[in-house]
Amino acid sequence: MVRGAGGPGVRAKKGVLERLYTAPPEGGVVVCLDEMGPQSARSYPGRRMVKPAGPKAQRAKQEIDYGRRGRGYVFGAFRPATGEAFTAPYAGRTTANWVDFLGQVEGWINADVARVYAVVDNLNVHSATDVLLFALAHPRWEFVFQPKYAAYLNLIEPWWKVLRSLALKGRRFEAWPEIEEAVQRATAYWNEHKHPFVWGRRRRHRPARRSGVAAVPNAATN
Repeated sequence: MVRGAGGPGVRAKKGVLERLYTAPPEGGVVVCLDEMGPQSARSYPGRRMVKPAGPKAQRAKQEIDYGRRGRGYVFGAFRPATGEAFTAPYAGRTTANWVDFLGQVEGWINADVARVYAVVDNLNVHSATDVLLFALAHPRWEFVFQPKYAAYLNLIEPWWKVLRSLALKGRRFEAWPEIEEAVQRATAYWNEHKHPFVWGRRRRHRPARRSGVAAVPNAATN
């Protein structure tokens, strides 16, 4: 349930994010930040060929895997304008790990960028005192907090689905380091084939309309 999604405060914040995505200030970049997880070292469902019909129709099955072989988080930074992504694995979602990740993102972004607009959610880790000290030490950073119950405003959310598909789908992991390696390779693959994420409504394919009973036939007029 999205609570208060139509309130004036949400509309104002949404308008700010939309302007950052569509027309960022000159000399600035927009970076979407978030964490994926906790992820466990287990089996992740994939696709399997089955017989959909016939006397011996099959059903895709998978052995139950509780995944008690290690777990952790994947921290990510995503630039919608270019499609560039940066990820780093951590054992836990702590303030110390978050600040350490921000330092890595600072090194990832070109030094000639004058302003960094970091889009984040309202998790308490993202607004801790150490994060404020990081912002004071890096004046070009500005944190833009998305409204509550509006995760769709952070464009890293759809990119997480891409990363899960590239790194985890259809694979079994015996330990957390294997997930770290898979995520690293998937991120590198994505950056080699990246594309921008354009803010706006998804374009839907509309099939060509065919003439039918209710359609007016083309008739020649004299």
